[in-house]
Amino acid sequence: MTEGKNYSGQLVFGLDIGTRSIVGTVGYRNNNRFYAVAQRIKEHETRAMLDGQIHDIRKVGETVRQVKEELEKAIGRSLTDACIAAAGRVLRTVNVTVETEFGYDKEITQEDMYALTTLGVEKAYEMLQKENDMDMRFYCVGHSVIHYYINRYPISNPDGHKAKILSAEMIATFLPDDVVDGLNKAVGLAGLNVVNMTLEPIAAIQVAIPEMYRMLNIALVDVGAGTSDISITKDGSIIAFGMLPMAGDALTETIAKHCLVDFATAEQIKKDAGLMKEISYKDIMGLQQSIAKEELLQVLEPVIQSMAVGVADKIKELNGGKSVSAVFVVGGGGKMESYTDHLAEELGIQKERVAVRGSEVLQQVEFLEDNVVKDSLLVTPIGICLSFYEQSNNFIFVDFNGQRIKLYDNNMLAVVDAAMQAEFAKEGLFPKRGKELNFTVNGKARIVRGQLGEAAVIRVNGEEADIHTPIHGGDRIEVIPSTAGAAAAMELGALNEFGDVIRVTVNDKKIDLPKFARVNGQLQSGYYDIKDHDVIEMLNYYTVKQIADFMDVMVDHRINMYVNQQLADMDTCVYENFTVSWAMKGTDADTWLTAQEKAAMAAIERNRMPEPLEYAWPVESDAEAEKAGEGEGDVSRDEISDKYDAGEGGAFQEREAATLPITVTVNGRPVAMDGKDTYVFVDVFDYIDFDLSKPQGARVVTKRNGQISRYMGPVEDGDVLEVYWEN
Repeated sequence: MTEGKNYSGQLVFGLDIGTRSIVGTVGYRNNNRFYAVAQRIKEHETRAMLDGQIHDIRKVGETVRQVKEELEKAIGRSLTDACIAAAGRVLRTVNVTVETEFGYDKEITQEDMYALTTLGVEKAYEMLQKENDMDMRFYCVGHSVIHYYINRYPISNPDGHKAKILSAEMIATFLPDDVVDGLNKAVGLAGLNVVNMTLEPIAAIQVAIPEMYRMLNIALVDVGAGTSDISITKDGSIIAFGMLPMAGDALTETIAKHCLVDFATAEQIKKDAGLMKEISYKDIMGLQQSIAKEELLQVLEPVIQSMAVGVADKIKELNGGKSVSAVFVVGGGGKMESYTDHLAEELGIQKERVAVRGSEVLQQVEFLEDNVVKDSLLVTPIGICLSFYEQSNNFIFVDFNGQRIKLYDNNMLAVVDAAMQAEFAKEGLFPKRGKELNFTVNGKARIVRGQLGEAAVIRVNGEEADIHTPIHGGDRIEVIPSTAGAAAAMELGALNEFGDVIRVTVNDKKIDLPKFARVNGQLQSGYYDIKDHDVIEMLNYYTVKQIADFMDVMVDHRINMYVNQQLADMDTCVYENFTVSWAMKGTDADTWLTAQEKAAMAAIERNRMPEPLEYAWPVESDAEAEKAGEGEGDVSRDEISDKYDAGEGGAFQEREAATLPITVTVNGRPVAMDGKDTYVFVDVFDYIDFDLSKPQGARVVTKRNGQISRYMGPVEDGDVLEVYWEN
């Protein structure tokens, strides 16, 4: 805690920040004795504290600084750390029972006992928070084990015993954050770090009631200026804490009103009453006055009586509704005559069993400065120093990004606990993803996550760490918040549904068409950047017009478009592996059919059953021709010559003839065909609704007058045609 010349033990700096004064004590413990190296007392210049709570932090901090500097001069070294105690204003006490099962006979250690008491404090805090109706944060400022048990049998000290179950009855004491925070800030203004905090009654009991006396049912009352703090022992343990916001200042205020003086003068009159029979003073008018001690006591009697009644009632409340066997009184306020007599009367015990304790309980304390009088005023300041050795710390202080914060010490604290206490956003500890991308594909919702950002950079005392790194009192924690990653981004072409290309055959050539999708009703390519809330519909086809546009082909009314050998228009859909072709209007089908289409049609023909040639006439000799022409309905050579003329080289050429409309029956319905002088079976598809692009079976069957017919087989007026799919 200090630097400079050596002492026989570690120096401890205790600060008793009271309502009327601040007492600073520096000392060390050696061989069960405490050596007070130096002690300084300084009263508040104004009423910066009331009822044990700081009202003016800066003024209290300045007084603490003055006490600290005087002590530094006295001991010849600087002071950086301090132990403090809080008065019991707005004190909350919770009784709790905790238990640990080991599952086997285990030798109990001090670590097991510490872990159990830590568990008890945590449980008490949870119980307190459930009942907390003031929306206040509380901190544990003291706890005590009432009874230990091994295997559910009571024992005074489990250390070294074997047990399967270790349990304890405990009492934990809590104060509101504003009380604790005010004390810490005032001490911090003086350039000091708080290394231990306890309650004033706990500190006092360290000195006033030695452990050997705690088997008895004794109450300790620390009567200060603003509060009367109470603790009770029984069966070797401290079983209860309490507080009343009424103490020595109530007497001072009564004197001020009676004598017509300011508060400081009244405080001096109160002190002089213990030394003089006649007290002289000047009132606020500047007139010299005097008052006899007997008169002063008569004026104070009702207040003393009221104080005694309040403390006696509180003691009985804390002790289960009954009185205690004895009362030790410490603190300046309890030195007023008749106070102990009234308290004994209200408790119903002998007067001799209620006594002010001073030098009697300071036998193990040695003051190294001269002219120090051992009295009840010194009990609590010495106890605050001793609490550093006896009382395990209930919370620690760490530096988090330059902010000093306090943490409840459960022996398992990590960086993440400090971050939460400092109200550091938890999002700043973990890598943050960039904004996600939400859209739908064919009616189904999709989410693309944003990229992860950089993790938080964490250092503890300059060393690299993470959120789970253990921390201890005085650690310096630095956290550089994590960053957000890039927002989610995706091109349309990256979707699995998008695929690569649609492959079709156009005029006997293989063409790869990049896939398209409709986004919010508009066609987009694979290079489109998907936006939040886009509605995407995947397209696995092109229209004839889109193919023509892709191939940069000009198509007008003079061109016939064909899809899978069927006449099509610009909006006809073309799917994977379809064929597309075009030809000038008015040309024969054979003219515009591609070699691939002809080969496909030939394959279809080969897959069908053998059929007679319906329009091929063998012309080997005149005799065979005449013989072939015999019989009703046979076509004669003369009839052929009526339709064809011999051309150059003997080849037949078709004569120019007028168009001839015909009517045929297709699948039971009459169909009128015109525009040509002759017709073939494939022409029928221009007049019926039969989509070859959407197969309904393994093959297409085409029949003329009950017989299988080729696509290019002739069709005449009155023919009965059938077209259907066959598996």
